[in-house]
Amino acid sequence: MNIAQYILNDVTPLTTTDAVKEAQLVFNQLTFSHIPIFQDGVYLGCLSETDSHCFDADKEISEYRYALEQFFVREQTNWIDVLEAFAQNSSNIMPILNENNKYIGYYELNDIINVFNDTPFLHELGSVLIVEKGIKDYSFSEICQIVESNNGRILGVFISKIERDVVQFTIKLNNIGLNEVVQSFRRYSYNIVSEFAEDSYMQNLKERSEYLNKYLDI
Repeated sequence: MNIAQYILNDVTPLTTTDAVKEAQLVFNQLTFSHIPIFQDGVYLGCLSETDSHCFDADKEISEYRYALEQFFVREQTNWIDVLEAFAQNSSNIMPILNENNKYIGYYELNDIINVFNDTPFLHELGSVLIVEKGIKDYSFSEICQIVESNNGRILGVFISKIERDVVQFTIKLNNIGLNEVVQSFRRYSYNIVSEFAEDSYMQNLKERSEYLNKYLDI
């Protein structure tokens, strides 16, 4: 998926010779968590809004060069890695450098999130199932086989959690044979973390049936 259309250039980066108060002014006008800082035309890193308000407003940014956070993505970086970079750096702006390390603009977090929203994983109608299994016992091919053998169709699957020796998977799939899919995962020794409404309904029917049988046996 090409995200070049989301590259922005409407905010001029600051330089190390600018006063800290210039950065504070930018942050007061915008909702950015960071702003790119340059020295002699070379990108050095980003100054965070939090740090800018802790520094002497009349001093040059160069006095606080040690505080610059050196994160960026490349022009050819795919959107999922860009999204990961946002998360790792707790930023809502991401500088972009080309292969020659020249600054060409930035991404905004909301734009990249919208790209994710347009993927089938979120955009297509379906249900989400969360399952888990031992880290040495699972395989993606097995997960796909379980779903597809029950006439289901996977819209997306990813590892959403790893804790000790257990891996948790979040699966988005269509709404065909949901209960059968859940029961198949159980037969393959997957623990069901979240259940479909249909699965819960069947469980409730089973419990009521068992209760009725016990009542009739009295």
